Amino acid sequence: MDAISIARGGMAAAERRFEAAASRVVQAPSDDGVDLAREMVELVEAKQHFSANLKVVRFADEMWTSLLEIQVR
Repeated sequence: MDAISIARGGMAAAERRFEAAASRVVQAPSDDGVDLAREMVELVEAKQHFSANLKVVRFADEMWTSLLEIQVR
């Protein structure tokens, strides 16, 4: 697998984590078992994981662009 495919998978996983935590936050008023502090930490972590994977995609894109420029020369 290449870096972009792996990062895309990581972004999808982070998105699922974020959506799941957001759903639990929405249900919190009717569900006493939801720990809002834990869910907020989960939201922040999911956001950070998404951002980290996005940086990998951007770096890989820059790397490929640089390699193509070298080949053209």
